[in-house]
Amino acid sequence: IHCAGIESDFESEPYNSPARSATNDELKAAYRRLCMLYHPDKHRDPELKTQAEQLFNLVHEAYEVLSDPQARAIYDIYGKRGLDVDGWEVVERKRTPAEIREEYERLQAEREERRLQQRTNPKGTISVGIDATDLFDRYDEDYEDVAGGGVPHVEINRMHISQSIEAPLTTKDTAILSGSLSTHNGNGGGTINLALRRVTSAKGWGEIELGAGDTHGPLFGMKIFRNLTSRSFVTAQCGLQFSSRGVRPGVTTVLARHLDKNTMGYLQWRWGIQSSMNTSIVRDTKSSHFTFAVQLGIPHTFMMMSYQYKFQDDDQTKIKGSVKSGFFGTVVEYGAERKISRHSVLGATVSVGVPQGVSLKIKLNRASQTYFFPIHLTDELLPSAVFYATVGPLVFYLAIQQLIIRPYVRAQKEQDLEKQRESSASNIARKKQEAESAVLLMQESVRRIIEAEESRMGLIILNAWYGKFVTDNSRRHERAKVIDVTVPLQCLVKDSKLILTEATKSGLPGFYDPCVGEEKSLKVLYQFRGVMHQVLSGDAEPLRIPKQCKRARTAVNTFNS
Repeated sequence: IHCAGIESDFESEPYNSPARSATNDELKAAYRRLCMLYHPDKHRDPELKTQAEQLFNLVHEAYEVLSDPQARAIYDIYGKRGLDVDGWEVVERKRTPAEIREEYERLQAEREERRLQQRTNPKGTISVGIDATDLFDRYDEDYEDVAGGGVPHVEINRMHISQSIEAPLTTKDTAILSGSLSTHNGNGGGTINLALRRVTSAKGWGEIELGAGDTHGPLFGMKIFRNLTSRSFVTAQCGLQFSSRGVRPGVTTVLARHLDKNTMGYLQWRWGIQSSMNTSIVRDTKSSHFTFAVQLGIPHTFMMMSYQYKFQDDDQTKIKGSVKSGFFGTVVEYGAERKISRHSVLGATVSVGVPQGVSLKIKLNRASQTYFFPIHLTDELLPSAVFYATVGPLVFYLAIQQLIIRPYVRAQKEQDLEKQRESSASNIARKKQEAESAVLLMQESVRRIIEAEESRMGLIILNAWYGKFVTDNSRRHERAKVIDVTVPLQCLVKDSKLILTEATKSGLPGFYDPCVGEEKSLKVLYQFRGVMHQVLSGDAEPLRIPKQCKRARTAVNTFNS
């Protein structure tokens, strides 16, 4: 329907509304205009007559659908496939467009509930602790009489694996099953937990948790979340831990409040195994994240402040730093993280503290899985350890980025584009043929439009190209993929104006997509009032020619294609 040109033709009307909300009068005006352009009786050449017949039938089919309120509602909701028999089986013909939309929303809700029942939302963490202190803390005299003593000894001293899945029972009830395994210096154990969560209202939910493990014994707990106001909420959690030493109760409550649009304040009180009181302020904006926290407790009493800066780039790069000081000592951390693929984020943090020493923490988030590698380098504050912990990961990342990640992402993108092209090859060929036929049929109309515009020194489209342009010097090896759309654009000129609304331009009469799946633009060189102008517009950006702003009317003598 869109390719037939009726919806697209609205874009040539001055001061037009979006095609989806076009009125019946606009539909009729566009239909008449395209009929005049594609009517077979207006073409004497047998080949042009055949091509005009095909396009005229498409225009007529599109008008029949868009002029019928029920069919138009089906098309707006389901697209062209909704006009087939399957689409009409969903709703009754006697229903109004409003009733059709209401039925569609109901069916969507049912499908969403089915998807919710099938979703498990798995989450997991794998942590591998590495002891690399032998690289910096070793003493040569200890290895003089030991065979192979010249090779530093690096070992894995701890490992932790946890996994959880969610099983939605109804739209309000969810079961959560989680388990973990841990080992440290040859000793380890595991736990398993089952939680049942129920959404009690729009303001809160409750949860019951049962657990068992070979290290802490059985566990029974309850948790409640409640919105107090639109700006504050509270959570309360209590639990009973059964062990050989008896029953150990624990209670935790958290009160949170929005201090402003980007700032949250938290008050936490914990009683039980590790009693403490904690207050923190968290400010999160588009470009930064700041946290300040103070805790009084046994055995952990500390003050912590952290800051994270977010770069506004495609890789979502972030740099962060924090300082934490308490009875245990002082720790300073700094690091960065960056998106390395569509679903993966890689981060590295250097931790320097007294008496902890120097550590390097590497974290990889892959979809819902987290891989964490804390590497303990030294128990002392050695400048060499800090230097290698900082420079080493940076050099390693740059090497991996250049040698592995970028080639892989580039190859994956090309592979996806190739699959997309193959799957739509027949459709593209058909659209290309229709566009070429439309251009041939437009020739006579364009000639008359140009004559009329020249007589009043109006809008003349000198050259226009649509597709992928290569302007970046670093991408000169790529080939530009554009088509000439000078004739179709001139055909859309009316009263010395050309207006394209916010929609992809590949559906305009005489257009087609020359590079499926790639970013496209429209480049136009036009003449208005005897002066040449140049404009470049994104594929989905609205375009108005001539420009209203005087600054935009800069004349150009050359046009770089």
